[in-house]
This record gives sequence, C-alpha cells and structure tokens, in this order.
Amino acid sequence: MGCCDTDHDHDHDNDDEDDLLECAKVGQKIRHFTLEAYDPTEGGFGEVDSEKILKKKKWLILVFYPADFTFVCPTELAELASQHEKLKKLGAEVVSVSTDTKFAHLAWQTTERMLKGVKFLMAADPAGHVSRYFDVWDAESGLDLRGTFIINPEGVLVGSEVNFYNVGRNAEELVRKMEANVYLAKHPAEACPAHWNPGDKTLTPSEALVGKVYEALNPE
Repeated sequence: MGCCDTDHDHDHDNDDEDDLLECAKVGQKIRHFTLEAYDPTEGGFGEVDSEKILKKKKWLILVFYPADFTFVCPTELAELASQHEKLKKLGAEVVSVSTDTKFAHLAWQTTERMLKGVKFLMAADPAGHVSRYFDVWDAESGLDLRGTFIINPEGVLVGSEVNFYNVGRNAEELVRKMEANVYLAKHPAEACPAHWNPGDKTLTPSEALVGKVYEALNPE
C-alpha cells in the first residue's frame, strides 16, 4: 500500500531511506514531518510542522482524503469544519492532507461552496512521503485513502482509522474520540467503554473487574 511496502529500490545502508519503510504505529511516537499548506483563515500559504505543533502541547489530528475537486471529499471537509471549533477547544490542531498541491487547495476551497466554512490548514503532500508514512497512500492511483489519525501532545499516535474511497467519515465520532482521549490523558488508570461520552461511567481495569463489567456499568 504505502511506506510499509518492502518492494523498493533503495540503498539499505541509507538510514533515511530505511526510515521511509517504517509506518506510523498506534502507541508509538511519530517521526517529525513538515508539509506546505494553504491556510484558508489567512488566505495564503504556510507550513505544517509537527514538531512545532506538539511543542505547543497541542493534539494533532491529521485527516487524509483522496483528492480536491472530487465528490465525497468536500462533504467530509465540510463535516469536519462543522466540528472544528469543538476540536480546537479540546486542544487539537486539525490538518487535512491530500496529494494535491497547495495551489489546488486554494482553488478548491475558494470555488467549492461546501468548503466555505473550512478554516483548518489544508496540507499538500504531492510526493506522498507523509501519506506513505501513515500508510494511506495508494500506489496504483497516487491518491490517499480516507485516514484519520490522532496524535497526543507527547507525539504518540493514539488513534487511527482508515476507510476506502467510497465511505465518508463522521466528524462527530472524531470529537467523541478526542473527548475520550483527552479525559484518559488526565485519568490514565481508567478506560472508556464503547460509545463513551463525557459524564458517562468509565472502567478501572483490575482483577476485581474481571467478568464484572456489566455490574460496574450498571450498579443496582
């Protein structure tokens, strides 16, 4: 698929190229990366620097999508824009990424009416280096699959979701996952059950909880 492919012609003595074969993995720290970007808020070009974002103790959410000027993609980015303020309040920097150039991002965001509310950075990865690293790059099409990645302020990848081209994502679920991750960062001994929302009961794993999850979540 992407960076995890082993069929590459490269010098195995070159550490930098060998690193490209290592995909980001949940539970591990990500490598530093930079990407050019279009900034709809400023109406100009800028840069996404993962290290600078994390140094600000922010969460980083990367939302990969196939291409500008397509069909499901504007609905996803509009959906993401509708939840952007909530994600920002949770301490997250939201960045969309595709293999289009920053110039294509500018043209698309300013002409597609569905993207009027988009205020997050739109990063450009035309060479596919970062897309390969997160293993969403499709070598056959040269496009990205629909991948969403949540990285905590320590640089650890804590959330990963990848969909095929024809299935759009739910930004409200992304907010829910971020709320759970932010809560657990403050309460590391706990765990959030399925469909957890702020204020719901959590679980505290222990020998006493084995076989007693129902009782823990449904006290008499």
